[in-house]
Amino acid sequence: MPAGEHHTPFGRLKKRADYLRVRGGRSWRSGSLVLQARRRTEQDDRFASPPRFGFTATRRIGTAVARNRARRRLKETVRRIAQSHARPGYDYVVIARRGALTRSFTNMQKDLEEAFSGVHKEQKTQH
Repeated sequence: MPAGEHHTPFGRLKKRADYLRVRGGRSWRSGSLVLQARRRTEQDDRFASPPRFGFTATRRIGTAVARNRARRRLKETVRRIAQSHARPGYDYVVIARRGALTRSFTNMQKDLEEAFSGVHKEQKTQH
């Protein structure tokens, strides 16, 4: 693999419609990020495909330099954690919070692990 390239074990969300569809799913907030998750529909021919991720950082994070740095840190955290926690057939959107700029990678990894557990926790049915 050439220098500077990273192998990513997941696909990427690139279309606005995909981001909007995931927004209607489950979400989990932590100190450095918000994780949104939604299972792809059975009509989608890529249903059994690897998980896909989208990354975003709003202007509330700061300047373009700060937003790009936050996104890069989130991407690296996902690259380290996703293989063992993300589920095939799911789309995820990772949204940077201010903590993404200052938290250690260890704490960001804990945040993401907790977020994966939270979005995949079985929902209790109310009787």
